[in-house]
Amino acid sequence: MKYPKEYLDEIKARLKVSTVVSKSVSLKKRGKEFIGLSPFKNEKTPSFTVNDEKGFYHCFSTSEHGNIFDFIMKTQNLKFGDAVKTLANYAGMQPYTFSKADEERENDWKNYSQIYNDYVEYHTEELLKNPDLNEARDYLKKRNLSSSDVKNFNLGYVKNKKNYYQVLLKKFKEKDLNDSGLFYYDEKKKEYVERFRGRIIFPIKSLTGQYIAAGGRIISKETYLAKYINSPETKFFKKGNHLYNLDKARKLSNLNDQVFLVEGYMDVIGLSKNKIENCVANLGTALTDRQISILNQFFNEIVICFDSDESGYKAAVRAAENSIRELKPEKQISFLFLPSGDDPDSFVNNKGKEEFLKYYKEKKVPIHIFLFEHYKKQSTNTPSSLAIFEKRLRELARQIKDEFIRKYILDYFIGKITELAPNLGRAKQYAIKHVASLSSTKKIINESKSLSRADIQEFSLLYLIINNLNFFHEKKDLYENLIFISDEGKKTLSYLKEFISSSNDLDKNTLNIDTDFLNKINKFASIKHISENVKKDEIKLVEIFEEMKKDLNNIAIDIQISDLESEFSKDLSENTFNKIIELKKLQNTN
Repeated sequence: MKYPKEYLDEIKARLKVSTVVSKSVSLKKRGKEFIGLSPFKNEKTPSFTVNDEKGFYHCFSTSEHGNIFDFIMKTQNLKFGDAVKTLANYAGMQPYTFSKADEERENDWKNYSQIYNDYVEYHTEELLKNPDLNEARDYLKKRNLSSSDVKNFNLGYVKNKKNYYQVLLKKFKEKDLNDSGLFYYDEKKKEYVERFRGRIIFPIKSLTGQYIAAGGRIISKETYLAKYINSPETKFFKKGNHLYNLDKARKLSNLNDQVFLVEGYMDVIGLSKNKIENCVANLGTALTDRQISILNQFFNEIVICFDSDESGYKAAVRAAENSIRELKPEKQISFLFLPSGDDPDSFVNNKGKEEFLKYYKEKKVPIHIFLFEHYKKQSTNTPSSLAIFEKRLRELARQIKDEFIRKYILDYFIGKITELAPNLGRAKQYAIKHVASLSSTKKIINESKSLSRADIQEFSLLYLIINNLNFFHEKKDLYENLIFISDEGKKTLSYLKEFISSSNDLDKNTLNIDTDFLNKINKFASIKHISENVKKDEIKLVEIFEEMKKDLNNIAIDIQISDLESEFSKDLSENTFNKIIELKKLQNTN
């Protein structure tokens, strides 16, 4: 059976060729392309090129040429179906299983997209040519939009009394029309009516460029109506998973490192018509992790540029709080606040592209600085206020998924707070000590970066055994089933078991453990800070040891699950899947 074209197009849309190729080939940027050594031939001079804009790679030394599917098939020796599964996994998509449910979803999608296609084309044509729609065209002229802008963004207008539902009903089933979200049932009239009647419509496209939803802007003076409304969520449209204009903006990621994330449809259109086309808008909801992740696939910097009014500022704060967790070492999130009274549309229309880009370069604020300054404004230099301030910043830093970014953002926050502390009189002395403490621990932090959770846990378990040899001589059952992950840890545990069983003198000073490894145990064992207190309480010592043993066991299970999930994404084997389920059950019982 053939994969649906839409499914394959979605994979290609989500993955740059350079992203896929760079997993196995070291690439360097050169103009619009990337170059590297050929994966098909041993060579010293790079002859292999990747062009994201055109969606292909080419090897001049072997004449190999193709797209991401070709590359995976040829470099990993896979059949087409296996290459599709591999790339779908890279793209974060569900595998296509050719089940009845998949087929039904595919048929529903074809009807859904065709309904939207007919709907948008009809109302765009109406806006461009219907002589009765002068009011709508006058509104667009006041907003500096021409007929070419209407065509470029497929804008339309839905008349107040015209009901396109009956026209579509001749071609589509009633259920499919109701599921589209374009109409709703009017209890008074006892019929389905236009959701966007009396509104300019802004069609929303998927990543691959198909219509999936719409936004609508009222043009009449009625104050009881919402200025903007969006399609409701449907089977194929989730607001938090999509961004307006991303289908066009993503194609420019080869030319631009940054993307401008704005609040509204008109902001996107205003920037685009002024040749700033690397812009998108969220869809009337708070910014989501999914939207940030999607933008991170294509751009290295997300510039959030909301309106300069109070509601725009509040939306920016929410966006910062929601998106900081997605920070990565190679990615940036910045904020741009325009002069009072301006939004991106008005600013760029009045001052032009160059002035906007100049303003962006001079005024953008990194996300961590924006959040620090925001919460600083809300605090006073009293101990309780600073404590609340620091607690909030620590909570924000803890949310960051990347451990290295998390550490440095937290260091920045605490360092800046200590600059405020001198205003508390005696706090100056505390601040100096705190900064000194940060400096003295920097070396340890750098050394610990290469350590895993399992390493830290093993160090703590070994630390407890080494410093309680007589106790563990009487309680051998505690460590008999102890399973370590690292080779050095296994070797040391085995030695300690032998030492405790055979030695008459259980003095830790007589242990023959590699000095460097023993230093690591003493330096990085997290348990060492409470070990002395635990020595006097044997029950507590057993509890802590058992708890740490359980944690280490779960880490080992996590590693097994991760390996099996990677294997399952490639072979989709039922046997592999069952192993994962069993391990997860075991994990839950622990």
